[in-house]
Amino acid sequence: MPKRAQGTRQDRTDRPIPKAAASPPGLPAQRRAGLLVTLVLGGLTAVPPLSMDMYLPALPKVTEALDSPAATVQLTLTACLTGMALGQLVVGPMSDRWGRRRPLLAGLVVYVAATAVCAFAPDVGLLIGFRLLQGLAGAAGIVIARAVVRDLYDGLEMARFFSTLMLISGVAPIVAPLIGGQVLRFTDWRGIFVVLTVVGALLTLVVLRRLPETLAPADRHTGGTREALGTMRGLLADRVFTGYVLVGGFTFAALFAYVSASPFVMQEIYGASPQTFSLLFGVNSVGLIVVGQINGRVLVGRVSLEKAGAVGLALITAAALALLLMTSGLFGTVGLVPVAVGLFVLMSSMSLVLPNAQTLALQRAPHAAGSASALIGTSSFLIGAVASPLVGIAGEHTAVPMAVVQLTSVLIALGCFLTLCRTGATRPPAGVRTEILPAPAHEARPRPVEGVSED
Repeated sequence: MPKRAQGTRQDRTDRPIPKAAASPPGLPAQRRAGLLVTLVLGGLTAVPPLSMDMYLPALPKVTEALDSPAATVQLTLTACLTGMALGQLVVGPMSDRWGRRRPLLAGLVVYVAATAVCAFAPDVGLLIGFRLLQGLAGAAGIVIARAVVRDLYDGLEMARFFSTLMLISGVAPIVAPLIGGQVLRFTDWRGIFVVLTVVGALLTLVVLRRLPETLAPADRHTGGTREALGTMRGLLADRVFTGYVLVGGFTFAALFAYVSASPFVMQEIYGASPQTFSLLFGVNSVGLIVVGQINGRVLVGRVSLEKAGAVGLALITAAALALLLMTSGLFGTVGLVPVAVGLFVLMSSMSLVLPNAQTLALQRAPHAAGSASALIGTSSFLIGAVASPLVGIAGEHTAVPMAVVQLTSVLIALGCFLTLCRTGATRPPAGVRTEILPAPAHEARPRPVEGVSED
């Protein structure tokens, strides 16, 4: 186990829990991550939607240019998604051992190189291979951004910061297809990868110059693969941690089902034009962002994270059930507007569940934020990847599979929340040090970081 700073503080049950991670020597007294660091972390979490969604408008062009079947070209998306899921399992433990900066910079450099090769790939096989490598490297940004937040913040402040990140990263799925479409007006599909290469290079430069190391040397793990696997086993042995990981993963699956099925459902079944679909997609994304800000700026500190998450799960369950009833035809033919309203409620309520579930999970693992972040991210991507193909299992003329997948996913998430996430009946497993309760409001402050100002 890594060395820890000496001393403990008492939580509200008078049980000692580990003191916040020590700050590296010489750090100043500033207590807030500056605006630039916030934007950098938001940019890192925006890499996945940029890599996936900017490319979507170009799929027909890729099929034509590389003379490949559409199903084969779809594998370029699957490869990138798989890489982002599995890469987190590698990068997360690396960041616990070597600090946050080195694995992050290495991942960004590989991401830039792999994306550049994609821009000049002569055949679909090479494109699939380097899209996989692009996803593996891009995973560094996702997992380390969460770990950095855990390094900087505790308790309620961590939940607020995750809600802020949702504001930044939530814009990416809205603008990415629009950017991709505009790029295609001036160049071919390869130009999209050129733009992603430039974005990755700029982000690498900013991280190199302005993002400090946030994990003190005394808090790093010194073991190898065996210790990393042991740490993950210890985390998964913590019933509450695993419960929140599953809550987040299955909630994310409902979101993936929406992303996968909504273009077909709204346009082909309910007759929305491409412009109307884009508008509705944007409105739902704005709802996700707005509720995220309500969660972070209004609810956090006034309502417990568990209660806010429970309300979110209840709203998602009600919306998914309503969508199933509407799409099944039990109430006759239902038009686009009621379905759009149901999807809006479902999407917006995600912001009451996802950031709070991530916060509550990461609070259980102050000793291994990288590994914990990896498990959170990988489970979400893998569960979502399994759920996505199921939305089209009954063909092209019904939206019932989408509603079934969403309702099933959120019911599993709700079941995990009710059965696994109660902290009163369990103690942390042996060898796993956790913070069961958030720090009191006066203690839940971010940790000092070198070179980060309050502006």
